[in-house]
Amino acid sequence: MAEIIYLNGQLVPRAAARLSPFDHGFLYGYGLFETMRAYNGHIFRLDRHLARLRRSAGMLGLSHDVIAALSLDKGDRSLGSACIATLEANKLRDSRLRLTVSAGEGDMTPDPGTCSQPTILVTARSLVALPPQKYESGFSAIPSSLRRNARSPLSRLKSTCYAENILARMEARAAGCDEAILLNEQGYLAEASMANIFLVRGGELITPSVESGILPGIAREAVLEMAQTLNIRTSERQVQPGELAEAEEAFLTNSILELMPLTRFEGKPVSTGRPGPLTQKLMAAYRRLVDEATR
Repeated sequence: MAEIIYLNGQLVPRAAARLSPFDHGFLYGYGLFETMRAYNGHIFRLDRHLARLRRSAGMLGLSHDVIAALSLDKGDRSLGSACIATLEANKLRDSRLRLTVSAGEGDMTPDPGTCSQPTILVTARSLVALPPQKYESGFSAIPSSLRRNARSPLSRLKSTCYAENILARMEARAAGCDEAILLNEQGYLAEASMANIFLVRGGELITPSVESGILPGIAREAVLEMAQTLNIRTSERQVQPGELAEAEEAFLTNSILELMPLTRFEGKPVSTGRPGPLTQKLMAAYRRLVDEATR
């Protein structure tokens, strides 16, 4: 079966899709994206993804038509409906979806005022989750040589300007690790190259604040909500890098990984080097949350 994508209002075979070479998403990274996970044919927290994209589109000054289409109450005209239609057209159940929005075609100079029509793209692929053994052993990470600029508005957006994240991931792979942890310009913990980070100290769940220069992740948001329901103390604040080395537990979150234990950092085990009890409790709670939302 040919892969079907959604492009600018139509479902088309991938081979028939065409993008302008003057699209400002391609030329200048002037765009946004959301990566979502579908379970059993249902997109988990689609409304949260669209709300984040809508806020980000407003910050980037993207078209009001795009921002309006990011509302679920637009019915068949909404980008949420486009995501669902793409999933159904490809007959996918468990999958990874990406919704990409750019300013569209414009002049070759970096002037978004020349872009008249945004580009909207939805793609979906079957997802094979990491094996249970990986969640039992956990991820290893190194500190990245790159610094996140907490003062930049881009640090809070899932922008198509993604080179910094890719460079950090390449550092991790070169070191034989799964992830790289970025500090911000003040030397505080920010996030991993493609995930948010949580620590456990003294029974408290700690994560860098949005002001630390992080993307406010959808899975991160879910973990904080679950912690409140489970009466787990939480703290969103500036986090010293030494706190990670001394943590009782640590884990990473994103929409594809869900919760991944972080068991080694800088070549040393984090605490026992195994997933901790609070991490495992939250992993199980996240799975229940997904099952309830997508059954």
